Amino acid sequence: MSVNLRSSSSPSLSLLKSRECNRLVSIQPNHLKFQKRRTSFPQICAAASTGNSSSSIQTGSNSTELDAVSSFSEIVPDTVIFDDFQRFPPTAATVSSSLLLGISSLPDTIFRNAIEAALADSECYAVENSETRPACFLNKALVNVGSDLAKLVPGKVSTEVDARLAYDTHGIVRKVHELLKLYHEVEIPVERLLFKIPATWQGIEASRMLESEGIQTHLTFIYSFSQAAAAAQAGASVIQIFVGRLRDWARNNSGDPEIEAAIKRGEDPGLALVTKAYNYIHKYGHKSKLMAAAVRNKQDLFSLLGVDYIIAPLKILHSLKESSAYPDEKYGFVRRLSPDLAREYNFKEEELVKWDQLKFASAMGPAAEELLASGLDGYVNQTKRVEELFGKIWPPPNV
Repeated sequence: MSVNLRSSSSPSLSLLKSRECNRLVSIQPNHLKFQKRRTSFPQICAAASTGNSSSSIQTGSNSTELDAVSSFSEIVPDTVIFDDFQRFPPTAATVSSSLLLGISSLPDTIFRNAIEAALADSECYAVENSETRPACFLNKALVNVGSDLAKLVPGKVSTEVDARLAYDTHGIVRKVHELLKLYHEVEIPVERLLFKIPATWQGIEASRMLESEGIQTHLTFIYSFSQAAAAAQAGASVIQIFVGRLRDWARNNSGDPEIEAAIKRGEDPGLALVTKAYNYIHKYGHKSKLMAAAVRNKQDLFSLLGVDYIIAPLKILHSLKESSAYPDEKYGFVRRLSPDLAREYNFKEEELVKWDQLKFASAMGPAAEELLASGLDGYVNQTKRVEELFGKIWPPPNV
């Protein structure tokens, strides 16, 4: 079963009239136990990706570069909810500790009420253990914001799983079940959800177990082919690779065989990993979709055309939208990744193994180990900051 960040149940956005884009929809989430709240959100309208499978595109005089690249890959704005929501409406969303901190830092946002509702929740309010109460508040806040986002975007909402569980397979599975139960209570169907899990071996095994239950997973912090291949074998719905972070590591470090091999071939290590992972997925029939993140410039984006999803910073999106695309454009808007090209890619015998924990650990180079550890530290610190913040402001006013 393939996964699309756009929800299959959403109506085709191309049928929406432009005048409807400013229509307000009234949402009444039911996650506040003490009192009901009513929030109005602007209806999000976005141009649907065409999914053009041709190797190149003929651009017209009125086309922008953003139109051109969107014909090959789904472009996802790398933005928090407070940025250019109308000009670059997101098709999908991620709710994380970082997002909760952002919401909490601003006095007036449309999602502030979701956090206040979490802090007033009767179930968490009844938890007497001061050490476990913050975790209850965090789960409720993630789901409250996630459910509101699910009403705003046409695609899927990915929910971050506590990074402190990164090396605990069964702990990850239990946490996802807890979050899914809360989403069920606010009537968000499982088909609209992804659960974002760090790509440790234990995280990949948790992904395998959850996918077997029909729960879609989003594996992140992937910096090596062994992680990408193991994630694909596990059946992860989305595999996320950070292009720019690998490049940064290569500029300041050495000694990683995978990175040095790419450089020796004259390739950027981050772009090379995305290409290799894409070819592996498509050549060997895995269901996973590939997401390229930490894209640093337009040339990165042009080099990735054809990958399923590209997370692009707003500054790049602004540049693409303001630039016209012409047939003789020097970059040519050529599809760089395709199933046909994947079939021609040759893998080494040692890359085609059935991955287990020992092989996985042996193949992880220093770049992947260091970047994975750094990413986990950042997520853990953000989670602790959220729990500390919730501890300071609990109970909220009027409770």
